[in-house]
Amino acid sequence: MKKLAAPLLCTLLLATACSSTTSTTSGADTTAADETTTTTDDTVATTGDLTYPIVDTGQTSCYSSASAEIECPAAGEADYGQDAQTDGNLASYTDNGDGTVTDNVTGLVWTQSADTNGDGSFDTTDKLSMDASAAYCEELSLAGSDDWSLPSIKQLYSLMDFTGTDPTEVDSDDTSGLTPFIDTDYFDFEYGDTSADERIIDSQYATTTAFVDESNPLLFGVNFADGRIKGYGLTLHGQDKTFTVACIQENSTYGVNDFQDNGDGTITDEATGLTWSQDDSGSVDPDGMTWAEALAWVEEMNAEEYLGYSDWRLPNVKELQSIVDYTRSPETTGTAAIDPMFLTTEITNEDGETDYGYYWSSTTHASTSDTPGANASYVAFGQALGYSSDSGWTDVHGAGAQRSDPKEGDASDYPEGNGPQGDAIRIDNMVRLVRG
Repeated sequence: MKKLAAPLLCTLLLATACSSTTSTTSGADTTAADETTTTTDDTVATTGDLTYPIVDTGQTSCYSSASAEIECPAAGEADYGQDAQTDGNLASYTDNGDGTVTDNVTGLVWTQSADTNGDGSFDTTDKLSMDASAAYCEELSLAGSDDWSLPSIKQLYSLMDFTGTDPTEVDSDDTSGLTPFIDTDYFDFEYGDTSADERIIDSQYATTTAFVDESNPLLFGVNFADGRIKGYGLTLHGQDKTFTVACIQENSTYGVNDFQDNGDGTITDEATGLTWSQDDSGSVDPDGMTWAEALAWVEEMNAEEYLGYSDWRLPNVKELQSIVDYTRSPETTGTAAIDPMFLTTEITNEDGETDYGYYWSSTTHASTSDTPGANASYVAFGQALGYSSDSGWTDVHGAGAQRSDPKEGDASDYPEGNGPQGDAIRIDNMVRLVRG
């Protein structure tokens, strides 16, 4: 068991958020964190000169493909290599005592409270439209600083904590026993207010990152209630969609990739320190694989010393999301949402279109249901499709969304997707290997 430490929208983006990846070294002098950072349990996480260190998911439990929490398996056993068995940069925060929180891994400084109207409480009246969210942060003066902005999607996702559990199937308005996907020891958080006609899961936080397809206006946000990234429409029931607001002291380096092609079938991101396989599993199995098969395939690649290495693993979901390029999508660039130096297998999607796949992570998307570990998180590098009787299949959440799929089963059992927006269920997904 781990863990050891270790149009308008683009004008709102931070200087680097409209170009989330680069194929050359940025040359930036600013580092995201000091050489070492002390975690809350007094262990030390080393991030060195990394400008984009990935904060660990925090997941410490192992789950079987059949959903049960299990003792973490040994090498060679089924489901070995999942998130809880890999060390990372353990989350570490400092409450600065002035309404701000410093992330000791990333170096990012955050507002602690989402009480935007200053009435001393955090509720639905504090949620703001996209434009109002951006204006609030830009006009904020706090802790002696006027240098605040909305975060990019990659910056905000650094706060995601997968010790949380998805409450989607909770059918009461009692949230007292629920665990959100953010550290509430440091950050204010509230579930959706059912008395105000919200769902429990209505806790979407705004970012500066727009879905690149302007014909489908969506704002990428993080939902710390149900543990997902989705593109959210800017209107809801004929009114402006509103978001919870977390502001960040402006930072132009965190969330910016620095990819280097090593010329041996691998690509290193100098910003995160991770090395990736240039090709994906589609070159071997274009039909995809279940979560258990994905974990087993990683072991096979290590036994074969794929590309000369035997320490490949299935990335956790925060690592996987770090390589998304939110300036790309099948609809706008005709590519996957990833730097083109990566090779990405084409698929035919549920609507019969050429598209790109969902990619498994090693992270279980735990829930409060009777099958708590039945789903695992994935990142959509192609269209994040959803089905409705009115529109059929559409890219409802945008390339770059992070959702979840059943670890096993038959996708044909979900001909119209699953959930309130008909999320396309595939189960057989792609894999991209990582090491480091």
